[in-house]
Amino acid sequence: MLAHISGPTSPRLAWALWTAGFLAFPIAGLAGRAIVGHVDSLAAALVGGAVTGLVIGAAQALVAHPRLDPRRWIPATAIGMGLGLGLGAALVGYGTSLPELIGMGAVTGLIMGAAQAWALPSAARPRWAWAAAMPALWALAWTVTTVSGIDVEAQYTIFGVTGALTFSALSGLLLYGLLRPRTHERPSEQTAPRVLIG
Repeated sequence: MLAHISGPTSPRLAWALWTAGFLAFPIAGLAGRAIVGHVDSLAAALVGGAVTGLVIGAAQALVAHPRLDPRRWIPATAIGMGLGLGLGAALVGYGTSLPELIGMGAVTGLIMGAAQAWALPSAARPRWAWAAAMPALWALAWTVTTVSGIDVEAQYTIFGVTGALTFSALSGLLLYGLLRPRTHERPSEQTAPRVLIG
């Protein structure tokens, strides 16, 4: 999604690629639903969340190649979303009112965001910004989905297309900012040879 930020890909194209990843969200939701059905129990939330996170993580790592390491990003997204959805859905009693979905989304984003922050490349600074933003972005995505008229009463594992597009567009801006090459060094400092003495 932010492919080759440090290479020839322009910032706008990098952001557009990440945003286009919203298409993976409905596919991930269908995969989760096919395996567990409704998110109406702890087991369904844990397994459905992990399956959904696996698909989303794989898609994000693919489109963001080589900036995101799939060996870290995919399992972090799958485990983080499984645990996050499991805890979040349980805390709201598997309800689907707007306040309940906002709460569930915030908890899911909190846990998954922390896992993904760990999986970000070492060049990402500051990593905590990603973890801090995810609860708000996930809550916002569920809000957009709900007010758009999606039948959230069906207890899906993930928000709908409108929420996914909102989430992807905003998180893409954040991710680009975290992975943007730092230019504070002077050219002479970047190119000067290093001499080892002793």
